[in-house]
Amino acid sequence: MTALLDLCSRLPRRLWYEPDAAAHDQRAWPDILAALPAGALLVFDLGYINFTRFAQLTLAHVTFVTRAKSNLAYEVIRVLRQSSQVQDALVWIGRGEERQQVRLISVLYQGTWQRYLTNEVDPLRLPPQYAVALYGQRWRIEDGYNVVKRLLGLAYFWVGSTNGVQLQLWATWLLYAVLGDLTDAVAQELDQPFAALSLEMVYRSLYFFTGAYQRGEATDVVAYLAADAVDLGIVKRKRQRDPTPARFAQLCLTFASTAIGLILQRYFARITCGDRQTRGQAGRQTERSHACFRVASAA
Repeated sequence: MTALLDLCSRLPRRLWYEPDAAAHDQRAWPDILAALPAGALLVFDLGYINFTRFAQLTLAHVTFVTRAKSNLAYEVIRVLRQSSQVQDALVWIGRGEERQQVRLISVLYQGTWQRYLTNEVDPLRLPPQYAVALYGQRWRIEDGYNVVKRLLGLAYFWVGSTNGVQLQLWATWLLYAVLGDLTDAVAQELDQPFAALSLEMVYRSLYFFTGAYQRGEATDVVAYLAADAVDLGIVKRKRQRDPTPARFAQLCLTFASTAIGLILQRYFARITCGDRQTRGQAGRQTERSHACFRVASAA
């Protein structure tokens, strides 16, 4: 299964079922390219590294951010920035028809250089700290898979037929989308960012709402969950040390990270994704959002 998730809404834009459990991630590239609109931003991991696909993304006016392999062969064209913790350079990668110009961003974190590739060659449009923060958001797709497989039961198939498996896949992801919207509504009621709430605890708290509803004590699920959000564990406890990629970017780079919504609003061309409420610490105002996707696959 391969999924294309919206970075702002955390909802799946496209899902593809692959019956071959041994299929490589690379097999999904044609479908991914066909689903991406011009002006989109794609964030993906090492499993999708493919120089030919990089060139196709650039021709399609799609910006990408990904990790660089440790054995990456490249030729430096020009150094854009160099310090003891950050290196930013334009480089050549690939050979023959695959040869292309990209940016290689390197950040020193806990004694190890973390390297990223992007086809956005203008550091004013995409500064290094923003690229690192953007890639950190790729982990949201792992959170999504964790929810649908562990919490919603997709780790086990009910039947062995291809049709039955697909029905279970679509039904589970639909439930995930409804659960995400419910969590967003509770976050809005509490005036909290979406990330401050536990989607899992929203799901588990539905048990208590069902009991209250049957006793005639509650009728509005959003109001009920928001009223007891702390006791139900819906609001996450603040950690003494935040290990998220956003914190990683703050520690490693000169400038503090900016909220993802503001990054897209300032640096990427607008495309219409429909009116919806943007989730995040940048605020909760209805706007015509930008396309920013993450991609991953799972068995």
